[in-house]
Amino acid sequence: MPKLTIDEQEIEVPQGTKVIQAAERLGIMIPRFCYHEALGSVGACRMCAVKFISGHKKKIDMSCMVEAEDGMVVSTTDPEAVRFRKFIIECLMLNHPHDCPVCDEGGHCLLQDETVSGGHGRRRTLGKKRTYHDQDLGPFIQHEMNRCIHCFRCSRFYQEYAGYRDLGVMQIGNREYFGRFESGALGSPFSGNLIDLCPTGVYTDKPARFKGRRWNFERGPSVCLHCSLGCNTIGSARYREMVRQEARFSEAINGHFICDRGRFGFDFANHPDRPRRARVGEREVPWQEGIRTVADRLRNIPGEAVRCLGSDRCSLETQAALKRMCRRLGWPDPRFFIEPGVEEKVHTAVMRLNERLSVSLRDLERADFLLGLGVDPLNEAPMLALAMRQAVRRGAAVAVVDPRAVSLPFSFSHLAVRPRDIDHCAAAMVRQAIDRYGIGNLTEAAARFYESLPEACEQYPDLTGRLEDLARKLGESKRPMVVCGTDMVRSNTVHLAADIAELLRKRSDDAGLFYVLPGPNAFGAGVLASTREREPVLETLESERIQALILVEQDPLGCYPDNDRLHRALDNVGFCLALDYLPSASTHKAHAVLPTVPHFERTPVRFVNQEGRVQQASPIHRGGTPLSQISGGNHPPRTFLDHVPGGDPKAAHEVLAEICAAVSGETGTGLLKDLREWLAREHPVFNGLSPRLHECHKVLPKMSKAPMFSWEEETSEPPKAGLELLLTHWTFGTEALSAYSRHTHKGEAAPLVMMHPDDAARLNLTDQDKVGLHLDNGEVVLNLSVSSNVAPGVLVLPRHRRINWQQHPAFPSFIPDHRIRKVEVNR
Repeated sequence: MPKLTIDEQEIEVPQGTKVIQAAERLGIMIPRFCYHEALGSVGACRMCAVKFISGHKKKIDMSCMVEAEDGMVVSTTDPEAVRFRKFIIECLMLNHPHDCPVCDEGGHCLLQDETVSGGHGRRRTLGKKRTYHDQDLGPFIQHEMNRCIHCFRCSRFYQEYAGYRDLGVMQIGNREYFGRFESGALGSPFSGNLIDLCPTGVYTDKPARFKGRRWNFERGPSVCLHCSLGCNTIGSARYREMVRQEARFSEAINGHFICDRGRFGFDFANHPDRPRRARVGEREVPWQEGIRTVADRLRNIPGEAVRCLGSDRCSLETQAALKRMCRRLGWPDPRFFIEPGVEEKVHTAVMRLNERLSVSLRDLERADFLLGLGVDPLNEAPMLALAMRQAVRRGAAVAVVDPRAVSLPFSFSHLAVRPRDIDHCAAAMVRQAIDRYGIGNLTEAAARFYESLPEACEQYPDLTGRLEDLARKLGESKRPMVVCGTDMVRSNTVHLAADIAELLRKRSDDAGLFYVLPGPNAFGAGVLASTREREPVLETLESERIQALILVEQDPLGCYPDNDRLHRALDNVGFCLALDYLPSASTHKAHAVLPTVPHFERTPVRFVNQEGRVQQASPIHRGGTPLSQISGGNHPPRTFLDHVPGGDPKAAHEVLAEICAAVSGETGTGLLKDLREWLAREHPVFNGLSPRLHECHKVLPKMSKAPMFSWEEETSEPPKAGLELLLTHWTFGTEALSAYSRHTHKGEAAPLVMMHPDDAARLNLTDQDKVGLHLDNGEVVLNLSVSSNVAPGVLVLPRHRRINWQQHPAFPSFIPDHRIRKVEVNR
């Protein structure tokens, strides 16, 4: 390891470390524009110049381009280096418009900082400045090209790191232009990172435009709740309104970046129809009256006639408080999932994932073979796709076995098979790798399972050669990892993913398993979910023995596919109480509502991501109705109040504590006292959970409980004259929280239904036809996309907020051919 001296301080660094990185370890921040830790060195801006006293052939050179060497002596404060950097700053500022007073980057602009620190304060060149025309880059990014200093950060991230080609550098020399060939919305779901990366104000946050300077905002660390990955963020609020969300560096999870759904989906917290006062019937009531009314209703209902339904977006505190309340009041344990199939898959994933197999998002970037089972990364968990791309850039091979038209920003092998054939296809690949490359040792149960595989895969003869090639790559891999979804797959696939990972682990200690779960705290819900009551929630509600239903941040009418049946079941319930911060269909239908706050407000809460990592979301602001909704953008009313308008809502676990105390006649907040200790007693995986909320902690069993290949193969066959209906997620328009964000609405694509060309030809349909799907309880009409990337025999429909997709029985469902028709359009 080379040892060098920087500004008279010695440091020893790993081989290959750049001088600029070595200086950072000493706390010396060398000025830079083009250099970024995630993007590496390019030497474009010339701003990181330092003086090499010895150990390097050049006296003045760029610290981002020179590797540290033993005996090297470097000075960052040498007068010659300082004069050089001052000259570079002056050159960069020659054409700058000096529009800091109206620039949204003002106050956190790297160009401002370096101009001041470089000592440049007077413009000597009086000639005409270079100017550009700006482009419309869509609803998220504001373009101001005149501020550009040609650092290349934007094009390097967009094309090299993220893998998209619709933005880059054009022209040459002094006329270099960073943008698109023509105006239009950016196609990358990671485009918002240009805002954070740009050291000037070329790319700024359009939804937050002119809403305040950095010093005007209330800011704090938070966690993204728009998928199960738990990316780290920084939220900004002003005047009781969330105005901006940015990426926060996390070594283990998202690195420096987040996706656009996580960046712009926060507006659900500002929804104008968000419940902010307690409601009983159609009447808004004071908070304490609402608590008393709810308690009076619940106190007179037998315990066995009450059901509580939480969700996978509830915080860990809320899930624990809900379960503890049910135990104290003698009610059945709460449920956290509407569909029994989803509950089973999440529970399986939680039980099969152990501390040996669990890998983080950043660990995936170091894999050399990635096997995806029933997962669509870009739509279900976009940052997963970005991590997989970094693995591919390092030489990894990727195979995705999924029936949907999976699209990823890199080359990969897509095996489009029906959900019931995912197991066969993946296991056949692993069997070939075992036979030829000796991966692991097959148990007797595994051997019996594999015997039937060749016949099971005969219906996909075109995949034989590709499976052999992927088996070779898997057999040669040193760091293979399995990525498994829980939305599209059967429950057996979740087991199989763990079985394959266990086999791979026998050969390589770097093998791992990565599940994609259905919500931000689905892991916590999977741990807390009781195994005592296995009757599906809907059947329980239909039994007419339930007199009270408590929905805690759960919207069954928005997520369950058979809405007609669910409406009838809810009508059987005498009293429905909703605790939520969303103006959902279930909230509107409830007999009483006690509003809660999102994780941006009031109190810190914790969430468990898909790898079992517990993380804190700190409050950004106190809460209340945004001033913009009170004053319409004008000066707020000049009225002195003793309360914050719209400030009644509380964190859901605090509301549950008040309900529990009111029903039981207790005083204080006994439900929350020693909640962490109670949780650890009930669920030992939480034992040792730090009382300090800001500390991360993994909650994973030490060993898997299920023996390998212990499950039975599914044999159900779909009807011959029909298509299996698959409900799927999209990046925008289907996720529960961002569906209430006005910002992400502008980035949504129009919903489409997708099928294979062979199925389209059989039904006499062509691409872009308008198609009507006659579901059990109604018809959905939308455009058709015909794609060979879709598995034959399936019909893919997004759970899009713009269409009424909740009109058919629960998954899996099959649509006969005669229920699919072409809709004639009058031209």
